[in-house]
Amino acid sequence: MGYVAIKGGETAIREAARVLEFLRAQGGGAPLAVDAVRDQLHFLTGRVIGEGGLYDPDLAALALKQAAGDTLEAAFFLRAFRSTRARLAVTDAHDGGGMRLVRRISSAFKEIPGGQMLGPTPDYLQRLFRFEQLAEGREAFQALAREWLHDLPSPDLPDSFPKVVDALRAEGLLPAPPDAAAPAFDITRDPLVFPVSRSAALATMSRAETGSMLAIAYSNMRGYGDVHPTVAELRVGYVPLMLPHPLTGEPVEAGEVLVTECEVVAMYTPTEEPGAKPVFSLGYGACFGHNEVKAISMAILDRSLQKGMAGTPDNPSEDPEFVLLHIDGVDSMGFCTHYKMPHYVTFQSDMDRLRATRARQTGQPHQAVPAEQPISGGQA
Repeated sequence: MGYVAIKGGETAIREAARVLEFLRAQGGGAPLAVDAVRDQLHFLTGRVIGEGGLYDPDLAALALKQAAGDTLEAAFFLRAFRSTRARLAVTDAHDGGGMRLVRRISSAFKEIPGGQMLGPTPDYLQRLFRFEQLAEGREAFQALAREWLHDLPSPDLPDSFPKVVDALRAEGLLPAPPDAAAPAFDITRDPLVFPVSRSAALATMSRAETGSMLAIAYSNMRGYGDVHPTVAELRVGYVPLMLPHPLTGEPVEAGEVLVTECEVVAMYTPTEEPGAKPVFSLGYGACFGHNEVKAISMAILDRSLQKGMAGTPDNPSEDPEFVLLHIDGVDSMGFCTHYKMPHYVTFQSDMDRLRATRARQTGQPHQAVPAEQPISGGQA
């Protein structure tokens, strides 16, 4: 591709930034507080955290405010900032079984060890407007939290709940878990070179754009693939962040991060190995923040990609190159928006070839038009 460096235009660029700020401030309303974006738009903040690959709810809220709500731009802010930070430590693999749960459900069983926990979800609500929120007062708004905390029962809850897949493994219906000590692929340091490992695929999907993953997973659900899974368990909660102590090297809890985790069970495949028993196949998804659609889509695609990696992909959702190279929001946004850059040289060449072709068809002599000559009779 050919690009042209543009000279001048600094004043226009500054004025474009001023207009953008004007759009943010027009209307006379109060400026959005970062903590209000973080807390009241928590689903949106969680999505940006996951797609940006940096767990910092305050920075994610600031990125959303600065990007005027554009999630792709906000994720870009987080990634750009992350690239400037020093890497202090690398953690071992974390187990979602130690999650401090906010929500936990299973579609595979009515009763699960520890019980179903609906938690915060709009799944069972009608999609009807609540027009009273148009004039929501500060006192009434703050009273919502006070009333909920006042009515909150105080049962003796365990620190963690057993996982459904562990019960299935105990019965021999699922394969053994992968080796947690195996080194994970670092997509921030190493490029994807196909064929890739499952670790690389999971890492890529964990910070992929939610809509892109949903679209490809949806194609599999609708028949362009054969993964028709059951959600063994969907968890939302806070996972303790264990870091090695700088002196002893022993893992110590340095905080916790909000994570959505999904494990889906897909149909078993018969085995021809002597003595081997058929087991269910498993798909796994996990991402920062509360983003259930992304975690479920990721689990479906994980199972689909495992099938494609084991043989010849029959559908786009089973092809690692097709999936992993097209689901990153920052990458795809960058390639899409680069078409707004000046392409004067390439387009001038296209016009010259078209004029030459038309001249040959009509038998008229072709004269090349200088690149600097504007198009007459048109408006910008």
